Amino acid sequence: MFDQYERDINYLRVSVTDRCNLRCTYCMPKNGVSLLGHEDILRYESFLRIISVAARLGITKVRITGGEPLVRRGLVDFITALGAIPGLQDISLTTNGILLEAFAEPLFRAGIRRINVSLDSLDPDRYACITRGGDLKAVLRGLDKAREAGFSPIKINVVAIKGFNDGEILDFARLTLADPCQIRFIELMPLGDAGDENGGRFMSNTVIRERIETLGPLVPVDGARQRTDGPARLFRLPGGVGEIGFISPVSRHFCSTCNRLRLTADGHLRACLLEDDEVDLKPLLRSGTDDEISRLIEAVIARKPRQHQLS
Repeated sequence: MFDQYERDINYLRVSVTDRCNLRCTYCMPKNGVSLLGHEDILRYESFLRIISVAARLGITKVRITGGEPLVRRGLVDFITALGAIPGLQDISLTTNGILLEAFAEPLFRAGIRRINVSLDSLDPDRYACITRGGDLKAVLRGLDKAREAGFSPIKINVVAIKGFNDGEILDFARLTLADPCQIRFIELMPLGDAGDENGGRFMSNTVIRERIETLGPLVPVDGARQRTDGPARLFRLPGGVGEIGFISPVSRHFCSTCNRLRLTADGHLRACLLEDDEVDLKPLLRSGTDDEISRLIEAVIARKPRQHQLS
């Protein structure tokens, strides 16, 4: 499935819930957000139908997200069913890690092999502050369980925030010296009310990279890995067993190679993760055919924008 800019669209991010057990400051405004009603959230059967149609069109990679996906009941059975869809080659999951200790082994048995864990501080008090109450120890136990279960790679997503966790950049980078994880520094994105509340806290990955290079020169990971690892530019520290990635949606956007669609928890399909333009698939789920769903997916891809408008 190629869009009008010759990008091969083969990756679908699926949000199975809008609910989360954390309230991170860069994600959610102080006053919270309005949540979808239970009746508005798609049933797993509907997700499976849409993903099956998308796989027949050329989607080969699916990432399960939220909210926090592990808070939704029945997720492990859903992932097992995903693994039976012809054409899917890669199923992964993003989590905040709070519930990972209990879910690591069941997720691995269900077929997940790659996992991303959002972790913005290694200091318990700072972590509790940025997540508005999260327990760092629970996340660390979950990471230990994920290693024991056999997940590889384990990617740790770090949103760098000026004046808050920027003093921990080197601590995160040093983890890759002895741990075969991938630490990914993600630029703070100015989205919605939460973005307004965090104005002035943006740090470019150029600045972050300069700080890390005080530990030693960053060595690029080979080109083949770069092509298969999404938007992250990957490096290693000399002697390190893990990797350091930089995802720069603001200072160095990767729109020219974007291969993604997003399916929201209430059945809306977006061609750009950072734009509000979307189509509602629910009417076709109720009374349409798979061919009609297929044509609508193709129409969304056809109008995928050249790039987002973040600045």
